Amino acid sequence: MDGIHDLGGKLGYGPVDVDEPEEPFHADYEGRMWAISRRARVEGINIDWWRHTRENIPADDYLDRSYFDSWAQTEMATLIDAGVCTLDEFVAMRADVLSDVKLAALTKEQFLHEHARKNTRFDRVVSKAPKYAIGDRVVTIETPSIGHTRLPAYARDKFGKVTAHHGAHLLPDAGAAGREEAQHMYTVVFTAQALWGPQAAKNDTVSLELWEDYFV
Repeated sequence: MDGIHDLGGKLGYGPVDVDEPEEPFHADYEGRMWAISRRARVEGINIDWWRHTRENIPADDYLDRSYFDSWAQTEMATLIDAGVCTLDEFVAMRADVLSDVKLAALTKEQFLHEHARKNTRFDRVVSKAPKYAIGDRVVTIETPSIGHTRLPAYARDKFGKVTAHHGAHLLPDAGAAGREEAQHMYTVVFTAQALWGPQAAKNDTVSLELWEDYFV
């Protein structure tokens, strides 16, 4: 959806800070929050609905929170939405409904082994042939989104070039609405000047993974 989370290419927010410390977590709670988000899986709450929930955070609240703080807020909202916990239980910091649930703690090595063992495939089989081939020039849709989408605002109504085809994958826009719909997905490269005009660096490019619904 169009919201404060989609800051790419917007003026007034300053440059991206690329000099942060290399360690992934800058506070103890951040690592715990990341672990909770990986282990507290709830049926019916997929990644696209989770992202859409986060996108609904009001602008002033969103900008005042650190990254993992907004993760915590989103995790709470989705668990309440799924009926796992209530708001009162979160306020009391005690959820009776989860009292019998045991989540096994994993070491870093166990976690990495578990995920390497799964070797999950995310592509889907569809009957439709891909509309585009590598080298094709495409133009993205202009219409703003009222739901979740992976097409950023700065890349709408822009010309790009297909550089890879990844088969069919679930469309995030449909997933956030509770539907499973697979479409062909492509890597599309845009020149910086196509996105932001002649003031952008001439040789810079931006690559995005985009679904067929995102093209005119």
